[in-house]
Amino acid sequence: MKNFYPHAIAQRVYQITPQLLKSWGVQGLILDIDNTLTTHDNPVPDAGVAAWLEQNRREGIKMIVLSNNKPYRVKPFAEILGLDFIADGAKPLKKGYRQCARELGISCENLCIVGDQIFTDIWGGRRCGCKTVLVQPIKQETMLFFRLKRRLEGLVMRLCPAKTAQKILHLERGEQ
Repeated sequence: MKNFYPHAIAQRVYQITPQLLKSWGVQGLILDIDNTLTTHDNPVPDAGVAAWLEQNRREGIKMIVLSNNKPYRVKPFAEILGLDFIADGAKPLKKGYRQCARELGISCENLCIVGDQIFTDIWGGRRCGCKTVLVQPIKQETMLFFRLKRRLEGLVMRLCPAKTAQKILHLERGEQ
């Protein structure tokens, strides 16, 4: 069950500091797109994302986009951000995470996945040995599938053992 629990929770990506990442031994980030860096199907990054990416670049943190979306969605968005990408990533399968590790030249143990979904981003990242940060969705989805998935994610987090829950860092409160 612990593979479903993130190492940290943040309201938005830009609350994840290079200092925190370095304290974890993280040298690279694997980034989800939809509801992590922007809203669903939006071609424009959320406010603050560009500055956050630049801060990570200055600190030497490598980054790549991993998405289950098709290349026609992922490629233009990744190009706007100046990042390499892997589309059709098959999250939560290990394949996409391992491909990111190869592309960045960094072992999974020194990578952190940042995403908004427990059953894809967090589960897949934990299975590969990555650090994980769950960000709150930028905008709640209205489709029934997503509403059901969000309810299941809420249940998983409520079932999180107290000892494990205490270890989860809540970056939205400024804790690190």
